Amino acid sequence: MILDPTDIALLAALQQNGQATAQELGARLNLSASQAGRRRQRLEEAGVIQGYRAWLSPQKLGLTVQAFIQVQLARHGAEEGRSFARLLSTRAEITSAWTMTGDADYLLRVFCGDLTDLNRLIHDVLLAHPLVSRVHSQIVMDQPKADAPLPIG
Repeated sequence: MILDPTDIALLAALQQNGQATAQELGARLNLSASQAGRRRQRLEEAGVIQGYRAWLSPQKLGLTVQAFIQVQLARHGAEEGRSFARLLSTRAEITSAWTMTGDADYLLRVFCGDLTDLNRLIHDVLLAHPLVSRVHSQIVMDQPKADAPLPIG
């Protein structure tokens, strides 16, 4: 899909405020509300816009520990990958996971209530899985740059 400058401006506006109305988008982009709404719908239907979410405060929800965990598997293959993916899907505290090159097979982003919860996740869940050979965790001390919009411009 080819994006024109107006599409890019629309996407930038939606990354800042996913709840913007067609009227608000139109005013920002010098379009009518119906034009802005049609463009947004076209981008949604094309899969460029995959959805909308609320951005929640982990601290206000009692999730005071954020960590990144590198996981190395003992064996590799399609079934092993599916088995570990099933484990990931059952754990709400694992908010995102990536497969990686290098020493780690997976990088997990986790949010836990406290260090005891993080320790339990590492020892009782991850290391207890028969495919996991090693984990390395890093606790987030601060986030000087928040998760940012995608660089679309």
